[in-house]
Amino acid sequence: MKWQSYPRPQLRRESYVILNGTWKLDGKNIEIPFAPQSRLSGFEGTVGDTLVYETTFSIPDDWQNDRVILHFGAVDQVCEVYVNSILVGKHEGGYLHFSFDITDALKNEGENTLRVNVVDTLDRKYPYGKQCKKRGGMWYTPISGIWQTVWMEKVPVSYIEEIKLTPSLSDVEITVVGKVKGFKAIVSDKNGVVTEEAFEENTGKITIPNPIHWTVENPHLYDVKIVAGEDAVDSYFALRTVTIENINGVNRVCLNGKPIFMHAVLDQGYFEDGIYLPEKEDEFEKDILRMKELGYNTLRKHIKIEPEQFYYDCDRLGMFVLQDMVNNGGYSYVFDTVLPTFGFKKRNDCKGRYQEPDRKVIFEQHMKDTLHDLYNHPCIIGYTIFNEGWGQFESDRMYELAKSIDGTRIYDATSGWFAQKKSDLDSEHIYFRVEELHAKERPMFLSECGGYSYLVEGHAFNPDKTYGYGACKDSEELTDRIVAMYEGMVLPGIKGGVCGCVYTQLSDVEDEINGMYTYDREVCKVNKEKMQDLAKRIFAEIN
Repeated sequence: MKWQSYPRPQLRRESYVILNGTWKLDGKNIEIPFAPQSRLSGFEGTVGDTLVYETTFSIPDDWQNDRVILHFGAVDQVCEVYVNSILVGKHEGGYLHFSFDITDALKNEGENTLRVNVVDTLDRKYPYGKQCKKRGGMWYTPISGIWQTVWMEKVPVSYIEEIKLTPSLSDVEITVVGKVKGFKAIVSDKNGVVTEEAFEENTGKITIPNPIHWTVENPHLYDVKIVAGEDAVDSYFALRTVTIENINGVNRVCLNGKPIFMHAVLDQGYFEDGIYLPEKEDEFEKDILRMKELGYNTLRKHIKIEPEQFYYDCDRLGMFVLQDMVNNGGYSYVFDTVLPTFGFKKRNDCKGRYQEPDRKVIFEQHMKDTLHDLYNHPCIIGYTIFNEGWGQFESDRMYELAKSIDGTRIYDATSGWFAQKKSDLDSEHIYFRVEELHAKERPMFLSECGGYSYLVEGHAFNPDKTYGYGACKDSEELTDRIVAMYEGMVLPGIKGGVCGCVYTQLSDVEDEINGMYTYDREVCKVNKEKMQDLAKRIFAEIN
């Protein structure tokens, strides 16, 4: 059975039950947590706008005197959850986790029934990413319904609901949320207990002796056990800071006070067999290591929120993440892509397009929830708020709001074009050409580029209809074009303040054949040695 590992590495308890496996969807078998459109789901029915999921489960005998929380990793788009025909909760939005206390709906003995009623019309007032009913080009097969792990855990009546971990280079501030009073924190690493301290209130700061800072070269993590009343959870943190500082007259992105270059690839998180999920959790680790092997230190997680396992793997393996917010609202190929690609990059985002009040409220809340849910992960060094104007509105206000919620990261407010006044980076997308890059006051970030295509026979999703920017005949031509692009556009600008570059992309995705790897991840399409050499030259420029 797939996807059986603990789904929440940042808040672990010992007593839990994974509910993935064979369910019924509209009366036919489906393998959860895979979306019904995917091959891995095994679903043979028609996927409509409404979906009814059903399964049964039992409660372990030693859970009888505790509360039971039912968790969903993600369900797209709107759902109602019933336990034993009792409505236990509703949720809207398709990318973030949610949970319900189902204790009062449970039977003390025997099987319980679980039904999830889903409506997914691909309503664009909700975040939808790259999903499209008429897939093709840079728009992909949509997913519906449950697409992440479903699980339960037992908790005491008064329990730790969440923790917030805010590090510096010498200490960590811990905030415990829940109906508990005070807590004890025990910090350890691979060498044993580092320190422990008790606090009478629900917030406390712990100084770490002989601190070891987190970097991509040495992603040192500290484990922490939090004990509050009858409850206890395990988590982890890292000591690191992300800032923009003036180094020798140039504003640079810094980790732990030292300048870094974000040598990045676009990572859309699509998989040939599972669409939004790989077959097994360890495929996240494999993707991260594939990119590290090519010399990259950063993944731009593009318009998708992943299961927490992905971020945990980046934390422990040492990979920076630039996380996109998931777009909602409309899209215009002419106004959002064609015209700005050819230089028309000005737009007042406080009026005109994408001003629908209800969907603006939804985007704002989803942004807040994303910042909240991912706050504790040290790998995340920054966020993209809007990409290429898709659904863009009031980006200056959104930047200020995001910065007020989480000021420990950097923000690319408008990735690509339609920049307003406020952002931590000057962000450009440059395809089809190579041009000199010149930083101004802010660090300059080439947030998308490249996209050169190479079709590997026998490994294409749709060999008769492919999509990319500039066809290459083989691996050597592809690699040489990538290296030439960096030599002409990126390397000369690093000393002057170019802080990062995002190459498109990690793997082929459906019609797109512009990946470093094929969609099935079976073929690396570039010369690894040349890519490693390129990375060394890039990092030498920043040191």
